[in-house]
Amino acid sequence: MIVVLAPDSFKGTLGAADAAAALAEGWRRVRPDDEIRLLPMADGGVGTLAAFAAAVPDAERVSVRVTGPDGAEIDSAWLRLPPTAEAPAGTAIVELGATSGIELLSELRPLDAHTLGLGQAIAAAIAAGVTRVVVGLGSSASTDGGTGMLRALGARFLDADGGEVPLGGSGLAAIAEMDLSRLAALPPGGVVALTDVTNPLLGRRGAAAVFGPQKGADPAQVGLLDAGLANLARLVDADASTPGAGAAGGTGFGLLAWGATLEAGAGAVAELVGLPAAAAEASVVVTGEGSFDGQSAAGKVPTYVATLARGARVALVAGRITPDADTSAFAASISLTELAGSPEQAMAETARWLRDAGERFAAEVA
Repeated sequence: MIVVLAPDSFKGTLGAADAAAALAEGWRRVRPDDEIRLLPMADGGVGTLAAFAAAVPDAERVSVRVTGPDGAEIDSAWLRLPPTAEAPAGTAIVELGATSGIELLSELRPLDAHTLGLGQAIAAAIAAGVTRVVVGLGSSASTDGGTGMLRALGARFLDADGGEVPLGGSGLAAIAEMDLSRLAALPPGGVVALTDVTNPLLGRRGAAAVFGPQKGADPAQVGLLDAGLANLARLVDADASTPGAGAAGGTGFGLLAWGATLEAGAGAVAELVGLPAAAAEASVVVTGEGSFDGQSAAGKVPTYVATLARGARVALVAGRITPDADTSAFAASISLTELAGSPEQAMAETARWLRDAGERFAAEVA
């Protein structure tokens, strides 16, 4: 029997490749003769760069020093893919999570965290001469509408007195004018942003309302951030209702304003790693992520994998599965929190509990 293991990363505890390996170890305890194919996934968030690095021979990590989301200098990297007919000078993969991600913060900063580092990494890749840039969006620390990123690429955001507004979401409402005269041109092959959500920029499903609380914003701050994003949308020639514009605190919208296109991250990574063909041959597909909740239906890896693997029995494993999550697409589901007895235990020994989950799936789903 062919078994495909295609989990996303378990954020803060285990990368996708290690998660797949742990599931495989558990499965083999019960069914050692099955053919197991490990295809670690990502959806544009943390782990996207690693997924491309694992799937593309001769991919090269390029070190870059950038300003992190709290203003501190950090060491990061982008990935150069080899030349292709579509990108004769190579493609750069830049991951927001590695430059401006929430996991880079020691404490949440809902109003003043920013995406300056993402723009600096993109600028470095363009200066290195790549033909095309792919940006993985997800795990953002900020709700700045991508203005920090655009500032690093040459844009200026001015208040009514002509002064630069501060970085972060708190400055958005004060923007009275944008100066795009020095904004960097897109590379010849363009810029593609991989999104893990389909939310618009504004409103009850927008960047501030849905994701602001995850970044530490209280109700008053959510209102302030949404109003700031609305002010930005009035000044920018881009459609705030575009699915994915609200990704990464509105960085999807900022990339649209620059001229980038948005694509579903899970689908792009799946094509790269060969998941569609593998799922078509599989009897069982196991997928997962750190938290499977009510938002997981909007572009996250497990839901996409379940849609893709229609001819196989699909199983879900997650660090936690919230009560509002719809698991009807899966033949079986396991929460590591329930398996371990507590969130703390699940996070402390994620690989151990994933091995146990793989063992259970082999006994119950195969």
